[in-house]
Amino acid sequence: MAATLTDAQLEELKTFDSATIANAIEQFKVRDQTLGYVGSNVRALFPNKREPMVGYAVTAKGDSTTYARRRDPALQFELWEAMDESPRPSVVVIQDAGNNPSKSCHCGDVMGTMIRTLGGIGLVTDGGVRDLPEVEALGLHYFARGPVVAHGTAVIFDAGEPVVIDGVPVQTGDLLHGDVNGLVTIPAEIAGEVADAAREVLAEEATRKAFADSPGFTLEGYRKLLGL
Repeated sequence: MAATLTDAQLEELKTFDSATIANAIEQFKVRDQTLGYVGSNVRALFPNKREPMVGYAVTAKGDSTTYARRRDPALQFELWEAMDESPRPSVVVIQDAGNNPSKSCHCGDVMGTMIRTLGGIGLVTDGGVRDLPEVEALGLHYFARGPVVAHGTAVIFDAGEPVVIDGVPVQTGDLLHGDVNGLVTIPAEIAGEVADAAREVLAEEATRKAFADSPGFTLEGYRKLLGL
């Protein structure tokens, strides 16, 4: 089941950082707290973005490191067609399927321009990317292992098929939320309730921080505040 939120709901989710969204999701107990988010292998390459990336995944696999593999540009059109059919805003999610992810490269400024034209706001991959200044100027988000200078023998395939990014399963249509803290998937069944839960998380955290900073702080008082 894919989440389909209103534009207003998507804009509201942008008002929270991804760490708060991750905490809010925990309140619903729909998955184990160790699941649903990428680790430090996939990071925001444009950490100064003012707003988080919030959009619907369009998945594919990529291989740019297999020696002498034949390039087939027609396969990339399957990704463009999948994007064209996707709810917007969309996020391209490419699982590295090559044999050397540290040298893989799955996006640059030409592909980034196509992504933007087709309603995309960013790209996520467990491999590499390039043309960072140009892609940042396009207004896109980049979540990746890091920059790689050459595109190798880049092939994009299996558009629309499920992928796994840093151990996180992602399907086309999944709702993603990412910023400098990292990237988290928002389960469809609770997507419309996450913003309210995020407000509650922030209020509860504000209470704890205020008490910790107060002149009357004691560990016993903090214990009572937490209901322990």
